[in-house]
Amino acid sequence: MKRRVICLLFLLTASGLFAQEIGLQLYSLRNEFKKDVPGTFALIKDWGFTKVEDGNDGTQGYTMQEYLKLLSKYNLEIVSASASFEELEKTPETALKRAQAYGSIYLVCFWIPHEGTNFTAEDTNKAIEVFNKAGKLLKENGITLTYHPHGYEFRPHGDTSLMDHMIRSAKHFEFEMDVYWFAHAGEDPVEWLKRYPNRFKLMHLKDCRKGVKGNNTGQSDVETNVVLGTGQIDIAAVVAEAKRLGLEYLFIEDESSRVVEQVPVSLEFLKGLD
Repeated sequence: MKRRVICLLFLLTASGLFAQEIGLQLYSLRNEFKKDVPGTFALIKDWGFTKVEDGNDGTQGYTMQEYLKLLSKYNLEIVSASASFEELEKTPETALKRAQAYGSIYLVCFWIPHEGTNFTAEDTNKAIEVFNKAGKLLKENGITLTYHPHGYEFRPHGDTSLMDHMIRSAKHFEFEMDVYWFAHAGEDPVEWLKRYPNRFKLMHLKDCRKGVKGNNTGQSDVETNVVLGTGQIDIAAVVAEAKRLGLEYLFIEDESSRVVEQVPVSLEFLKGLD
C-alpha cells in the first residue's frame, strides 16, 4: 500500500497535477466517520491526501484540541473550513475562530436557505449582503470566504442569471465550483471558468453517471456519483482549465455509497491527465 501511494503521488506530480493541489472533501466519508474517525483519517492518509476540506460535520464529536491532534497524527490539513449560512449571518466571528484554529486559508458556505425549490432574487440579494459582510471580516484576517453553488442559482435574472448577479455583486467573497452541480443544472463548467476567470478559487471534482437528466433544484441522487472520467462530465477539460487559471485546490468529492472503492480509481484517472 505505501509503495502504491508513493508511486501515485509521484505520478500526480509528473503529470502536472501537484499533490498539494488535489484534496478530499471530508463529506465524502461522512458514513465512515460515524463508525471510526481515526480509522477514516488513516484511510485518507493511505490514499495519499494531505489537504482536505471540512464538510460541515465539525470535530466529529471530539474537542477542538483532540481533533487537531488527530489531524496532525495523520498529516492532514484542513485548508478549507466551512460554515453554515446562519452562522455567517449571525455569528461570523465563530466561523473565523474555527478557521483560524484549523489554520485554514479558505472558508466555504455550501447552501443558501430558501423555500422548497423556489430560489428567488430576494434570497440571492440577502445572501450577497451576508457574504459580503462576513467575507470582509474573514478577509481582514487573511481568510477567503467562498460560496459553493448547487444549481438553483442558475435561474434567470433579467438578461442573465442569479448566479451572474451574485458573482458581479461579490465584493468580499469568491466562489467554489462543484462541476457536478454546474453540469447537473445544464451549465458548462469550462465556460463559466472562462467567463469569470478570477472568481473561482476552489473546485469540487465530482462526475455524474451517463444518461442522468439534471435539474436546477439543487437536488439529485447521490448514487449518480461515479468514478471521475467515467461519467457524462468532461472532467479532463475542466481540470485543464482549472490548472490554466491556477486554482489552488481541487477537492475530490464522492457522495455515493461506493466512495471507498471509487476514490482510489478517481485518483488513478487524475494522475493520467496531462
